Amino acid sequence: MKKPSLSALVEYLTTLLNHAGVTDWPNALNGLQVANSGKVGKIGAAVDACEATLTLAAERGVTLLLVHHGLFWSGLQPVEGPAYRKLKLALDADMAVFSSHLPLDLHPRLGNNALLAKALGFKNLEPFFLEKGNFIGLQTRLALDRDTLSERLSAAVGGPVKCIPGGPECTRVIGLVTGGAGSELAKAAAEGVDTFITGEGPHWTYPAAEELGLNVLYAGHYATETFGVKALGAHLSRKYRLPWEFLDHPTGM
Repeated sequence: MKKPSLSALVEYLTTLLNHAGVTDWPNALNGLQVANSGKVGKIGAAVDACEATLTLAAERGVTLLLVHHGLFWSGLQPVEGPAYRKLKLALDADMAVFSSHLPLDLHPRLGNNALLAKALGFKNLEPFFLEKGNFIGLQTRLALDRDTLSERLSAAVGGPVKCIPGGPECTRVIGLVTGGAGSELAKAAAEGVDTFITGEGPHWTYPAAEELGLNVLYAGHYATETFGVKALGAHLSRKYRLPWEFLDHPTGM
């Protein structure tokens, strides 16, 4: 079968993920970040466009790497050191890099939040956590023992969960925002949840959660954001009949 063109895949992804309709932080640079010679033979999916992931992708023959955190989060910088090595890895391997941050977080079918909520068995989901003009998270009304929820979350992400037991032992309204939303506990509480699931947060959020009367469950920034890139890779593989694989480089954070 003829290999699909990079331009066709980029056009499809940009529309599918509604990049034009989702405002993000400037350094996210959603979309095609590095081009290749024009054809795609194998798809790779990863959370981070880091040197370790790019090295693995090059070794595995990936020609389109889909990532959630792109190459340019540190902003404008000289192309030297790690920045040079990462670009050289991609260019030498004829590997395109496509990044999608908030658009992939909030996508209703392929998004990190929707898929983690599904893994947790949440029903009757509603929009939650307004950020940059879009609700990037989800919430549900669910009476569930806090410890049971923590165990269910640990099973869903395949790793440990840190629970700050600042709210009721039996949940009523649970909010979910994958990634690093721990610094926004007051915002989550103000939107009416008594239990907040996210990836990570700083030390000061422990007493803050207690003072807000909020349960907080930290399941790992990386672990909560593997869902979207995996789903996107599998979706493209089916549509374009291309091989794909998930390139796992967990951070434990």
